[in-house]
Amino acid sequence: MRSRPPASRERFNVTNVLILGASYGSLFGTKLLMAGHNVSLVCTRGTADLINREGTIVRFPIKGRDGLLDISSERLPGTLSASVPEDADPGKFDLIVLGMQEAQYGAPGVRELMGRIAQSGKPSLAIMNMPPLSYLKRIPGLSTDSLGSCYTDPGVWDGFDPKLTSLASPDPQAFRPPDEPKNVLQVGLPTNFKAARFDAEEPTALLRQLEADIEGARFNAGDGPIEIPVKLKVHDSIFVPLAKWPMLITGNYRCIRKDDMISIRDAVLGDVDKSRQIYGWGWELCTGLGADTDDLVPFDKYARAAEGLGKPSSAARALFGGAADIERVDCLVRRIAVQKGLQSSTLDDIVTLVDERLKRNRAAR
Repeated sequence: MRSRPPASRERFNVTNVLILGASYGSLFGTKLLMAGHNVSLVCTRGTADLINREGTIVRFPIKGRDGLLDISSERLPGTLSASVPEDADPGKFDLIVLGMQEAQYGAPGVRELMGRIAQSGKPSLAIMNMPPLSYLKRIPGLSTDSLGSCYTDPGVWDGFDPKLTSLASPDPQAFRPPDEPKNVLQVGLPTNFKAARFDAEEPTALLRQLEADIEGARFNAGDGPIEIPVKLKVHDSIFVPLAKWPMLITGNYRCIRKDDMISIRDAVLGDVDKSRQIYGWGWELCTGLGADTDDLVPFDKYARAAEGLGKPSSAARALFGGAADIERVDCLVRRIAVQKGLQSSTLDDIVTLVDERLKRNRAAR
């Protein structure tokens, strides 16, 4: 069950947060800015210059309002900046948020920044489908020795302290609208970031305070303060973020076909009985690792959410866009399942399809 946030402090303390990734990271950053905290986004030079010049815009669907609501960082109480990886100094921040795709952390400049983050001793919260290797080390009885090959560059996690590494399930769906500048993000599914506590008290207290601050923040769209969706929810269980695994295996990775891709909605609802079976297998794996049923999301709730997911997953789009690397949660889950004596022919087929497509993409390059 989720822990209750502590009572609000009498005096507000501004938190300085470094976020790696200006696309999906700008969603989390906007929620922090609304709560009065300071955010620095790490991105490419061109995007950093654009953000420093014009700020960011995140478009939210608001229940009871027609259309989307544009929230500009320039209208928020927190301060936003952006920089390239080479210029980022993690020692100046209270919290590091890892909002890039897993394959990007080994890129030149970013890899060196990851080393500086590890050396800084600052707490790091990943909002990724692919959990950091250092986070998986917090799961009792799980061996991470055989899991490194599922990561593009597993060495980037070598210096990270598991006690100072946590994970938030990136449940909110967001995308960059076509033909829009790179400082614009649109929210498709406004759910919450579900984060596990740190294995240390001080950074956990910070995370819970951010949860409370985001919960209390409001935005005046011209007709009075309103509540904006997408919150941060902090949980005691380390398994809550892993509730995304059954969803990814049932929907996101089953978008991938041999020669084409389909939407998440079609992958899940095209054969509901088969999807329920695959989801149940993923549920069994999570409970076998130690998750309680309260940590997980029932299949029927996920299936209802899938009704609104009319696009292929980001992994599928990247594969068929020619990417040489994508997040390999499929590979990771299969290797972890082996440790628990579990096997899924559907997952085996997924891994084979992804391997073959990546091989083809790399050969084309």
